[in-house]
Amino acid sequence: MTTDTISTAADAPQAAGFVSSRRWLLWSGIAALCAWVLVPIYLVALGALGGRQGVYIWPKTGLPTGMSLEPFILFLKTEGVVQSFLNSLGAAGITVALSILLGAPAGYALARYDFRGKDSYRLLVLLTRAFPLAILALPLTVSFIRLGLYDTILGVGLIHTVLALPFAALVTQGIFLGVPKELEEAAWVFGCTRIQAFFKIVAPLALPGIVATAVFAFVISWNEVFAASVLTVRNRTLTAYLLTVLSESPMHYRFAGGLMLILPSVVFIFAVRRYLFAIWGISSK
Repeated sequence: MTTDTISTAADAPQAAGFVSSRRWLLWSGIAALCAWVLVPIYLVALGALGGRQGVYIWPKTGLPTGMSLEPFILFLKTEGVVQSFLNSLGAAGITVALSILLGAPAGYALARYDFRGKDSYRLLVLLTRAFPLAILALPLTVSFIRLGLYDTILGVGLIHTVLALPFAALVTQGIFLGVPKELEEAAWVFGCTRIQAFFKIVAPLALPGIVATAVFAFVISWNEVFAASVLTVRNRTLTAYLLTVLSESPMHYRFAGGLMLILPSVVFIFAVRRYLFAIWGISSK
């Protein structure tokens, strides 16, 4: 047995221990991340479905015997809750649609074309997020009243689109940069126009990133409260409605409102998880 063979045999246990340690750290990090996300959701659900007992019981151990849908259903029957929920869905739908329809072409142009002022344009897109909405609240309100958009879901959706559009443009730029231009050129050679090549070649490959952008736009709109509170009076979104109504409500009602805010985002992300996993090449099947 040579010296190199002996050295390799001696190093093998150390290498195996190193791999085992890395694997342990990886799974520990995954477990900590899952706990970071799921434990707050569990506590909110406990307070929403457990009534007063579920809110104040300590220690929190598993599912208490008093868990029931009745407190949450009673909250849903509160006047204005369902309508505000539908208003939030409408505003989020407008935000997602406009963010993709406007942001994806902008991202494609940034990824595929070189033009004068390209870097300045990118910087200006980012700077649109540098202005706090509180500064723009008064001029926005006046402008929306003049345009007939005040206290409308369309007006709220437009403001939320402004908040989500910079992210949509810059993220889709990175997504389109990851699609080789040679694939488009090959499609042109075989007779496709630029538009046909985009929809047949580029769009399917970029779909996971576009869906991720849509998820982000949805979450931005769903969670936004300031613009919705300032620009609406009767047609409030769920966040704005809960902010005004639940300030003096019982604690389990507040938890029910929090659960109602969480569930649509979770359901939406779960519904498109296949496209999100595809970004990292992970199969969801």
